[in-house]
Amino acid sequence: MTSRATWMTVLTGLVLVGCAGDSLEAPKVRPSRSDQAAQGKQAAQGKQAAPGKQDSKSFQVVMETTQGTVVIEVIPEWAPLGAARFRELVEDGFFDGCRFFRVVPNFVVQFGINGDPAVHSKWDKKISDDPVTQSNKRGTLTFATSGPNSRTSQLFISLKDNSGSLDGQGFSPFGRVVSGMEAVDKITAEYGERPQQQLIEQQGNVYLEREFPNLDHVKTAVVAATDGGDKADKAEKKN
Repeated sequence: MTSRATWMTVLTGLVLVGCAGDSLEAPKVRPSRSDQAAQGKQAAQGKQAAPGKQDSKSFQVVMETTQGTVVIEVIPEWAPLGAARFRELVEDGFFDGCRFFRVVPNFVVQFGINGDPAVHSKWDKKISDDPVTQSNKRGTLTFATSGPNSRTSQLFISLKDNSGSLDGQGFSPFGRVVSGMEAVDKITAEYGERPQQQLIEQQGNVYLEREFPNLDHVKTAVVAATDGGDKADKAEKKN
């Protein structure tokens, strides 16, 4: 008789083996049946969301969380499409209130489903993949996927060097934590992988607050002002 563990492996799809011998599932977006059908149709028609404005220079995003401040350096040359989508999401206020709904110790912290289903639906636009030019080392920020060319809004921060397991699967980092990794390490793993992505998308934070009240979350995420921008603001105020 097939064991329950074997069936779980089949059902969850791609399974990674951690350095300590743990079975760990790659950070993935779990599509519904309708999403899968739409994704197949888009792939057949060659349709992808138009890329947003692509920066050539690095920029920083300051993310205030319930565990402290996290500063992320985004490096567009690593993964230009991913960096552009991340900036669009931040500037739209998408991540404000987002829960860290999947935390696997010594692997990843995953987030990026908006607490308002209507807002999340607005950003359910897939972008094409970027080539993997950097490794998924500790502190890197990368989009989760449900397959090729399926990145939308879900992200993960690597809690350790995951290059051996994730690089070859097409996970392309576009940024890294440059300050506040200690806050990331403190994000609660109380609920592990129990929150269901489809229910979050359908019910938003109402579901998470009811079933998983102790989840940590992003309070705000903003693009940090550059030195040039600060000088321009000061000059404008003087005039």
